[in-house]
Amino acid sequence: MNEQHVHLTGIGSYLPERVLSNAELETMVDTSDSWIQERTGIRERHIVAADQMTSDMAVEAARIALNDAGIGIDDIDALIVSTTTPDMVFPATATVVQAKLGGKDFPAWDIQAVCSGFVYGLAMADGMMRAGMFRRVLLIGAEAMSRIVNWQDRSTCVLFGDGAGAVVLEAKEKEGGVLGSVLHADGAYRDLLKAHHPHPGASPDRVVDFSLDAAGVAAVEMKGNEVFRVAVTKLGQVVGEILEHCQVDKGAVDWLVPHQANIRIIQATAKKLGMSMERVSTTVREHGNTSSASIPLALDELYRTGKLAAGQLILLEAFAGGFAWGANLLRWSK
Repeated sequence: MNEQHVHLTGIGSYLPERVLSNAELETMVDTSDSWIQERTGIRERHIVAADQMTSDMAVEAARIALNDAGIGIDDIDALIVSTTTPDMVFPATATVVQAKLGGKDFPAWDIQAVCSGFVYGLAMADGMMRAGMFRRVLLIGAEAMSRIVNWQDRSTCVLFGDGAGAVVLEAKEKEGGVLGSVLHADGAYRDLLKAHHPHPGASPDRVVDFSLDAAGVAAVEMKGNEVFRVAVTKLGQVVGEILEHCQVDKGAVDWLVPHQANIRIIQATAKKLGMSMERVSTTVREHGNTSSASIPLALDELYRTGKLAAGQLILLEAFAGGFAWGANLLRWSK
């Protein structure tokens, strides 16, 4: 068999209708729009509806991606869902998505690398597809982060939002597509960013209640300053690693599509690359931190606004609790 290259042939995204602005947050906790925007770059975020599950958002994004690729669910060989907020402990949310899409008898599984989940998932799918296991893979990042946030903790509740992004991946002999990936994790940092709960609870029996305190809630805990310092350092390193791995000069990168956690972290990574912010996809202002959904959402924003062109080099990078971080480099071929 000739060498296979993994291409993105379809993209889709979904955001819940409910928008929570900084102005509304001002009425809930001791914070301000100016403080939030100055520290994070976030102006608003989307919040999942009471009757929606993580799988529902994933399905909406997947349908758009499949339609964009011109195929149906029966044309898919495997389905991967990256999520921190599964519908339930088991079965995997991917199997729920499979059933809701009408798919049958192909492998479907979840991965959990928090905000780095999409980067990890893309690397996993790329390796398996190059090895000949699958021809087409549906990869989804979907999160209901609002259901694991303590809405009385002003240091974390302002950061997160909900949504889903999906891509269809196809193995072809045509050159281009995913050029390489670099992944890392270091559990020594695990206590700096975490959430405790046996059931993350993205299902409707755990609807978002803005009056909830941390008791009984899978509340996110974060030591923000420490996370920021490590994130900037590790992302700077991994950007250099992926470029060296793929033997690409940083000046050749056309677009940076980063995890949308904090505008200051994004700006620091762009500076490392010597890139203007005009060449960076930034959706953090409107979406907040949607964890593993943020990169496909940001990539879809570039695609839908017509900014991507064939042959362009796109660098994806993310940093997450764990700590887990990584990057992918791909040549746009859609």
